[in-house]
Amino acid sequence: MVRARYLLKQDFPGARFQILGPFDPSPLVITKAELDAWVEEGVVEYLGETRNVAPFLEASTVFVLPSYYREGIPRSALEAMAAGRPIVTTDAPGCRETVIDGENGFRVAPRNVEALAKAMRAFLEDETLAVRMGARSRKLAEERFDVHLVNQTLLGALGLQSAFK
Repeated sequence: MVRARYLLKQDFPGARFQILGPFDPSPLVITKAELDAWVEEGVVEYLGETRNVAPFLEASTVFVLPSYYREGIPRSALEAMAAGRPIVTTDAPGCRETVIDGENGFRVAPRNVEALAKAMRAFLEDETLAVRMGARSRKLAEERFDVHLVNQTLLGALGLQSAFK
């Protein structure tokens, strides 16, 4: 996300890019020194970690998760959808399930900085886009990820549906 931010900085100097979550000390990800340098430069704001993401999502416009790992459906993306935020994420397993490309957000190829910047640019250029796509995210969260629907699906797949009626 930070490299994409550099591509957008000149055209949108006032845009805010925030990172929320615990710092990951793994040597495979960004270092604390890199993060501190970006914050010092004003490229991103680091919000630290929280147990309650709701106020941060409420204050946001777009949720961006440029993950390139194979993972389950990210809880953070589901929470953003429930909060009515559009999603920009990668076309990677788990992440791709949260976005209908062009409807509630955009999917980009993993590690494609230019595509990520282009997707983020769309929201910066059209302020109404986030509202429209965010409403679609909320609807998709209700239709696809409601806990009762998910539980029904799981029980059916396990052949246990009749045991809980």
